[in-house]
Amino acid sequence: MTDKFIELADGFFVAPQITPDDVREAAAQGVKVIINNRPDGEEFGQPRGAEIEAAAKACGINYVAIPMAGMNFTEACLDAFDKAVSAGQGPVLAYCRTGTRSTVLRACAKARAGAPAMEILQEAANAGYNISGIAPRLAALARG
Repeated sequence: MTDKFIELADGFFVAPQITPDDVREAAAQGVKVIINNRPDGEEFGQPRGAEIEAAAKACGINYVAIPMAGMNFTEACLDAFDKAVSAGQGPVLAYCRTGTRSTVLRACAKARAGAPAMEILQEAANAGYNISGIAPRLAALARG
């Protein structure tokens, strides 16, 4: 994978904002699902989700939009994320402005599925993301 795609776990990558060229690179690397966690218009000049979706479709990649403003997301976001990941049948690339939101969404989905918070936090840290501030949220999700 390109240096822009950061591997959190086997077959799951996060990235800052991607471009249609990045989508083609992801396809060449075997990515089967792209999850967009960034709302359109968040930053001047960012590619619109429709551009990324068109590039993904042209490459045979499933595109799923789960836009989140900041770290504010709902159970529905987690449900959509779980569905996108489980239906992917191959590597997944999730992106936002920096990769942090995508990392947090995955962390929360893993916690909800019962993964230990410390394991989740370490996985993120190993990829360069300090998400320790959400440890209480992870613990709460793990408890159900």
